[in-house]
Amino acid sequence: MEPVLKVRKLTKFFGNGCIACLDSDDSNIKSNICSECGTVAAVCNVSFDLFPDEILGIVGESGSGKSTLLRLLCFDQKASNGEIYINKSNHKTAISKNSRRVIKEVCGKNLLNLNPFQKRQVKNAIMSIVYQNPHLGLIMDISSGGNIVKQLLNSGHRNISEMRKRASELLDKTEIPVSRMDEPPKNFSGGMQQRVQIAKALSNNPIVLYLDEVTTGLDLSVQARVLDLLRNLQMEFCMSIIVVSHDLGVIRLLTTRTIVMRYGTIVEEGLTDQILEDPQHAYTQLLVRSQL
Repeated sequence: MEPVLKVRKLTKFFGNGCIACLDSDDSNIKSNICSECGTVAAVCNVSFDLFPDEILGIVGESGSGKSTLLRLLCFDQKASNGEIYINKSNHKTAISKNSRRVIKEVCGKNLLNLNPFQKRQVKNAIMSIVYQNPHLGLIMDISSGGNIVKQLLNSGHRNISEMRKRASELLDKTEIPVSRMDEPPKNFSGGMQQRVQIAKALSNNPIVLYLDEVTTGLDLSVQARVLDLLRNLQMEFCMSIIVVSHDLGVIRLLTTRTIVMRYGTIVEEGLTDQILEDPQHAYTQLLVRSQL
């Protein structure tokens, strides 16, 4: 099966970098700060594939580079080096004509080499992200429906009545009362704001959905509802999802395959059950023991 997303040697340096940074042996890394020039390697030579309908987990402690990796994938930050490819086949989602056109234009091209306009097109038509902080993903002073319509406009939709209908359907699916569609998210609780953000992220029928610590800071009962909602929506929309979390319970519940990151590099990867039940790397073993 061909992957939906191919990532090769993705790297993000904070600093000028030097030969020592580039030639470091990943297996012996004890810090992500270069001893020669002080450059921070937030993400270093990360490679992986994401397959159709797959939910891939990325775990690690704070500062491991997992959230930075997600920002690079959705162009929120500029990569120092690497390659990202999107595959045009095997999409079960009902993507729009505009999305198909964008996929056709960028298929086989390194997405990191696209110009800013093309990157915005790709982000609007092919992918979506749900941030840990809803304030990063929503405009708090406009209505919840307006947030969704804005995303639809960005992805090429123009019929107002159809967009409003789509917004009400998505809010209903994410358990937001349609009667509150014209209220701004600032009036909602944190859990409701997160669900509005999920509704907005789904509006363009993304091929790839990125979830960045979506349950952090929520009450346990709210976390359970959000996770259950995400599982149901993934099955309905047939999306490929990358989940970043420090919570192994979230990873166990949502994902089929998991990547473990430390100091900006991948130290272990495999099926989620294997990673959590029989971890091989000493750092993964420490992570699993710490949450028992």
